[in-house]
Amino acid sequence: MDAEIFGEWLRRQGYRVEKTPSSYWYDASPRVYQAFPYHWMIQPSEEELSGFFRKTRALALRYSAPLDHPVGCISYHAVYDQPSYNLENLDRRSRQNVRAGLKNCRVEPVSLDLLAEEGWALEVDTAKRQGRRLMTDQADWERRYKSAADLQGFEGWGALVDGRLVASLFSVQIDDCCQLISQQCHRDFLGARVNNALSFVVTQTVLSRPAIRSIFYTLQSLDAPPNVDEFKFRMGYTAKALRQRIVFHPWVRLFMNGLTHKILLRLLRRDPENPRLSKAEGLLRFYLRGEMPLWKQAWPECLEEQKARWLGKLNPIEQSQTGIR
Repeated sequence: MDAEIFGEWLRRQGYRVEKTPSSYWYDASPRVYQAFPYHWMIQPSEEELSGFFRKTRALALRYSAPLDHPVGCISYHAVYDQPSYNLENLDRRSRQNVRAGLKNCRVEPVSLDLLAEEGWALEVDTAKRQGRRLMTDQADWERRYKSAADLQGFEGWGALVDGRLVASLFSVQIDDCCQLISQQCHRDFLGARVNNALSFVVTQTVLSRPAIRSIFYTLQSLDAPPNVDEFKFRMGYTAKALRQRIVFHPWVRLFMNGLTHKILLRLLRRDPENPRLSKAEGLLRFYLRGEMPLWKQAWPECLEEQKARWLGKLNPIEQSQTGIR
C-alpha cells in the first residue's frame, strides 16, 4: 500500500487531502493540517509551506522533521525497527504481563465490520478512563472502519474473552512500515493484561512478514500527559528523536506568543477536558519551544540518553552555552 490509498481513506471520511513536493497533508482539525504518512520525516522549503498556506487558507501545519532540522520542538516517534520480536525483547515485568494476558484472552485478526460495530464502546470507555472528551460520535467511528473495508493494507486486531471484544487495534501498512492507528481497551480487562497480549501478538505477527521492516506506534501527542507512551516503551518500542514542527500562517504568527499561551492555559484550567482548547495549547507550546535551539529545550524523559549524546557532538562554543564541561 502507498500513501495515496491512505489519502483515499481520509477523503472517504470527509477530510481534505493535499499533496505537496515533500509530503501529503490532511485537515486533522479545522484549518490545521497534519502531514502523513506519520512515520515520514520531511523538510519542506519555506516556499512550499507558503504556497500551501495560500492554496488551503490553513492556519497551522504540523509535521515531523529530522533532528538536524533548524526549527522544531524536540519530540519522538515510538517505533520498533529490529528484525525480530519475542519475549526476550521485554523486561521481566512485561514478559509476565504478556504471559498473563495470553492466558486470559485470545488475540486474533478481526473484521473491520466488527471494529465498527463493537469498538465504539471500547473507545468511549478508554476516553473516559483517560479524561478525554471525544470529538467524534458513533457515526464518525463507524465511517472510519467502513471507509477502509475495500482498501488494501488496513487490518483489525482484537483481544477476545469468551467471544467478547475487550480490546482492539487498527493498523495499516504503508510501504515497508506498519502504522498502528489506534488502540482501545475496556477498563474491566486492564488487570487481565489483555492490552499487553494484544500489542505483543500484533507486533510479533507483523514483523514476521518479509515486507515489513518497522512498526510505527505513535507520534508524541500535543496534549497527552508525559507518561502516556510508557506502555509502548515497556513493550519494547523505542523513542526515535526528531523535531516536531508547528508552522502558523504569517498573519496568525503575530499573535503566537507567551501571553497567548498563558491565556490558553487559563482557559484550559477552567475546562480541562475541552479537546479543542487542549490541542490549541499543545500547538502553541510546541511552536514556542520549537523556536529555541535544541539544547535550550526541555527534552522528553524518554530521550534523555540521546540528549547527552547529541549535546556531546556540539562544538566547544555551543557546549559552553549548554553548561557542559
